[in-house]
Order: sequence, then structure tokens, then C-alpha cells
Amino acid sequence: MDNTAGQWYVLHTLSGQENRVRENIEKQIKMEDASLPVYEVLIPTEQITEVKNGKKTTVKRKFFPGYVLVRMELYDADGKLDENTWHFIHGIQGVISFSGGGEKPMPMSQEEIDIWINHPAEQPRPPAAVPGEVGENVRIKDGPFENFSGVIVEIDPERGKLKLMVSIFGRSTPVEVEFWQVEREE
Repeated sequence: MDNTAGQWYVLHTLSGQENRVRENIEKQIKMEDASLPVYEVLIPTEQITEVKNGKKTTVKRKFFPGYVLVRMELYDADGKLDENTWHFIHGIQGVISFSGGGEKPMPMSQEEIDIWINHPAEQPRPPAAVPGEVGENVRIKDGPFENFSGVIVEIDPERGKLKLMVSIFGRSTPVEVEFWQVEREE
């Protein structure tokens, strides 16, 4: 299949129905004749690390919940809307509308394509929230020092870690923890 044919469009879908919309489009393409100019369907995702019950797990998360990207030819060479493709997409269960352009859907710009399709792993991620400032008291909520309190002496935002001074058996001891392991004391 030619990976350069068509343009990328954004479809607004019912929340939580992105996978179903993708599957329905792919199934319909296989059932219909190959004359439909719909080539590819993507749900941009990223791998993130979550902490649940004190354990790190890697999960897939959607960049655009409620949206699906579709590569297709929606307009003919003269710039006229291809009614068959338009009705095909709108006939897919879970599709609300095309995003952008109102009555005349606009394809994604090359910049958007480069960001979300060609290089999604290179997108900058927001840094983890720092749970305090140097000199502030925090409580450790997970790990071997759970329920101990400490004072932040160093913050390493690149690694997502804090160095705390924690009183253990009456002695001030340095402890390194991750941001998610602590919370501000009230």
C-alpha cells in the first residue's frame, strides 16, 4: 500500500469508542470494494509508567482521547468533496464528526503530522509535579520508609527524585525517594 496517498484527518468520536471506531473502519474497508480511498486509521498513543499499589507498570495512554486519525482522500483532484467517502466515515458507529474546518474538513498540517504521526515518541512530556520545595516537610507514603516524615534537601526533576533528611532512631539520615512516593504534610 502507498503510504503517501491521501491526507490525514481527525475524527471526533464518542468518548471511549476510539478502538471500536478504528476496528469498524478497518472492517468496513475490507468488506467494501477496494475503491474507497481510506487507507489507514491510527489512535496516537504513548507508553507511560504508572504507579498503582506501590508497583510501577507501563501502560498505553491515548494522546487524544475521543479522537482518531484517518489517512484518506476526502476530496477529488478538483477539490470537490467525495460524497461516498464522506458518507462512509459518517456511517461508522461512534463517529461524531470531522474535526476542523466546519462544513469543509481540513486535513492535518505537515507540522501536526510530523508531531503526532511521524515522531510521537519525541514529544516533550510534562515534568512530574514536584511535591514541595527545599526545606519543606513531606511524608513518605510508599516504600520502606512509609509514614516517616522528612525535610527536602535536594530536588532532581530530571530523575523525578528527592533527597530527604529523615529522622531514624533519633539520627538524621539521608533518604532518596521518587516524587510519587511523598506528599506534603498538612
